[in-house]
Amino acid sequence: MATSESTALALLQQRCPRCHQGNLFTTSALHLTRFTEMPEDCPVCGQHYEPEPGFFWGAMYISYAFSTGIMLITGLLVYHLLHDPAVWVYVTSVAVAAVLLTPLSLRYSRTVLLYLFSGIDYKPQTQPGPTA
Repeated sequence: MATSESTALALLQQRCPRCHQGNLFTTSALHLTRFTEMPEDCPVCGQHYEPEPGFFWGAMYISYAFSTGIMLITGLLVYHLLHDPAVWVYVTSVAVAAVLLTPLSLRYSRTVLLYLFSGIDYKPQTQPGPTA
């Protein structure tokens, strides 16, 4: 697995904030019954993901911001594309978009929280050299 030097790229790929290699989640976001599951520690560097009990409760605030953005963008797209349709079209479009993007919103809210507020800094792992 290649190491990413870019913190932004590692965040987008939902990798460990310390080594940029280990996955933050154990399953795909499309696995709808288990998309929230995270290992306790990074499988590559052993970094503990939850700095304190209840740390990920703070992700609710980031998720709220993501949901607000999703609703605003969806509403504006519906308005622009359909030229001000009936209210039920707005409500239905926003509800469908919010439900479909829930797995990504939850995962990225946890990832952003971990990167910004956990105090974990990127420390590239030294790779062992080839043995003779």
